[in-house]
Amino acid sequence: MNDAENPEGERLQKVLSRAGVASRRRVEWLMAEGRVSVNGSIATEMGMRIHSQTDVVSVDGKVISLKVEARYVMLHKPVGVVSSLADEQGRPDLGAYLDDIGERVFNVGRLDIDTSGLLMLTNDGEATHRLAHPSFEVDKVYTATVAGSLTPAGITQLLAGVELEDGVAKADKAKLIGEPSRGSSIVEIVLHSGKNRVVRRMLKAIGHPVKDLHRRQFGPLHLGGLKAGAWRDLTRVEVTNLLTLAYRDSVLIKELGDDSEE
Repeated sequence: MNDAENPEGERLQKVLSRAGVASRRRVEWLMAEGRVSVNGSIATEMGMRIHSQTDVVSVDGKVISLKVEARYVMLHKPVGVVSSLADEQGRPDLGAYLDDIGERVFNVGRLDIDTSGLLMLTNDGEATHRLAHPSFEVDKVYTATVAGSLTPAGITQLLAGVELEDGVAKADKAKLIGEPSRGSSIVEIVLHSGKNRVVRRMLKAIGHPVKDLHRRQFGPLHLGGLKAGAWRDLTRVEVTNLLTLAYRDSVLIKELGDDSEE
């Protein structure tokens, strides 16, 4: 019987066991130790029932994926591909990957057509809404090749804040990678702003237009060696870390003492 057929939900132990966390008996032990929470509250009642589609369950502060039908995919978006499932202008878009993925998934946020790198796609609508919302402030790491010799003073500008037409934007972290050469510099920028084309606009504003831009990290996800145009499903650990970020306002973070059992 699924949750739709059972308005009272399913026993928490059964749901977590099915999700691969541990056996039901082990889950009961974790509950007794106060290491399981539901919607931010410690769950110790052994008869507790939950709804896997709506409740947020965490173990030791890590959110557990309970939606068995959910897909979480990492794509290395190449330059020249639009971050849309169906581009009205007929340009190459993300729709070309759906047949291969075998699921209708949606992109979390966007990369402009001239930017390559990590783009996440999923059919988990609630996670998409949370991670893509401008107020959520997911950290992103970019590597930019820019025109000219970017100096330490330029890095200071990026960190202090750059005045743009829609307000001030500043990097959380910024550093030069190697010495400038052949009229170009390479800079790594970390920021959480969701403003459109913000990295390109910041660098142009300080006199260093972007020649090439690449995103290699989105929150806890790292692109690694995934080749341009390739995709893969996230690992269980990656999904857990991503959902923990997405539902951080619904998670009770429990600090385990030194005397806790391993």
